[in-house]
Amino acid sequence: MEEAIKTVVTTFLKSSRSSDGLGKNDFKKMVQKQLGNIMADTDSSSAIKDMQQGLDTDQDGKVSFQEYLQLIGHLAKSLSQRKTGENAAA
Repeated sequence: MEEAIKTVVTTFLKSSRSSDGLGKNDFKKMVQKQLGNIMADTDSSSAIKDMQQGLDTDQDGKVSFQEYLQLIGHLAKSLSQRKTGENAAA
């Protein structure tokens, strides 16, 4: 688990190239490069844009680390539900 946490943090920091957060292009590159195997629509610029806007709760044009963690949490929950056979509506 320790390595997984380190990977989540390192991926954000490398992708953001700053502590300000993931800008539009940084977010798109990160999603396409790092999440293509567990997410749908990673080849769709409009889907990625919509995802970024949905995560950007403070509407500053960047996905902060806290906002990024929301994405990681959602993906982890979705993966867990698929592996355990839970219905997403449950």
